[in-house]
Amino acid sequence: MATDTHTEEHITGNRTYIIVWIVLMILTAITVYVSYIHFGIFNIVVAMGVASIKASIVALYFMHLKFEDSITWVFALFPLSLLGLLIGMTILDTFTRVVVP
Repeated sequence: MATDTHTEEHITGNRTYIIVWIVLMILTAITVYVSYIHFGIFNIVVAMGVASIKASIVALYFMHLKFEDSITWVFALFPLSLLGLLIGMTILDTFTRVVVP
């Protein structure tokens, strides 16, 4: 039994894919360039930030998440919120540990 919620088709032109590809290549070049700069403890933050932007662009355009309905967005964002919770709890645990000699 098919539902009628996703009946409209979306057509993404080649121009959009080329622009997205160029943006991804620029972000890759930024990733490589930033890897040679010493930011100290923020190296991983910068690398993860650029990688998150690239993953978002891929999900939006190549996985067509941009054109999906709201329930699909909920299913796409729920694992990201769980990942944020996991990272937050790990950071909280790491910085609140008491070292026993």
